[in-house]
Amino acid sequence: MSDKHDHKDHGHGHGHAHGHGGHSHGPANYNTAFAFGIGLNLVFVVAEAAFGFLVNSLALVADAAHNLSDVAGLVLAWGGAWLAQRRPTARRTYGFRRASILAAVANATLLMVAVGGILVESVQRFRFPEPVASNTVIWVATLGIVINGVTALMFMRGRENDINIRGAFLHLAGDAAVSLGVVISALIAQATGWLWLDPATGIGISLAILYSAWGLGRDSFNLAFDMTPPGIDPDAVKRYLGGLPGVVDVHDLHIWPMSTTETALTAHLVRPGAAVDDALLAQASSELEKKFGIQHATLQIEAGDPAHPCRLAPADVV
Repeated sequence: MSDKHDHKDHGHGHGHAHGHGGHSHGPANYNTAFAFGIGLNLVFVVAEAAFGFLVNSLALVADAAHNLSDVAGLVLAWGGAWLAQRRPTARRTYGFRRASILAAVANATLLMVAVGGILVESVQRFRFPEPVASNTVIWVATLGIVINGVTALMFMRGRENDINIRGAFLHLAGDAAVSLGVVISALIAQATGWLWLDPATGIGISLAILYSAWGLGRDSFNLAFDMTPPGIDPDAVKRYLGGLPGVVDVHDLHIWPMSTTETALTAHLVRPGAAVDDALLAQASSELEKKFGIQHATLQIEAGDPAHPCRLAPADVV
């Protein structure tokens, strides 16, 4: 829903109006899916890492690290959903939405450090391969396929409406595919006796994790520094706002992520001779959400009086 406020700015001599688009969420409650997925994956990570060390399989150890990223991803998604429900306060006017972004930065950093250690060990083992118990590798990795696949299915319904849920789904589904790669490499090693294949698979999985961690780090840093979220074209947003009835100029346009799932916008609209128009604001906030996925829009209406110019109008002023 939308709400509007009208108050006089005596310093500038023009009215302000704010239109706030409603927040869209996926299905109301994924607590059971999150708890089940985190618990099941934690047990599997411990078991896979233990078996990996026992049977000398770096492929299993690397896959355990990859599955640990599942746990971190689920915790991040669950924490973000929980924090988004906390009410703002007088001093935390946006609540704790940004915590999900900071958690993603920390998660990416820790993941890259852990993968670096696995890569070093894998390269050393590649030079001096050691026998591994291929049957154990096959059975443990197969269990990983089942666990990741089942957990991914629990988030399938919400992936269309909630990017947070979609991220959890894609991460789990991708890890099921990685575990499948471990099984295939173990079967080949069992049939051919190629001892180098296990550390080679460990290196391959580590590089895949590193690629994902780098992408997560890049995206989370961009979000932390208020970059316009991917998929939103600022020029298209400005054209839309400039095309609203009576609007002759749009300036001081800012679009930034409030969290990993919500986007905010502020903009000044110049409408000479026009009074505050609640219908226009309601339409604009609704269309910004439908067209661009911007849920929280604040629009300031100005008359464009040259005697009282907006100090934020110049392009080089933020």
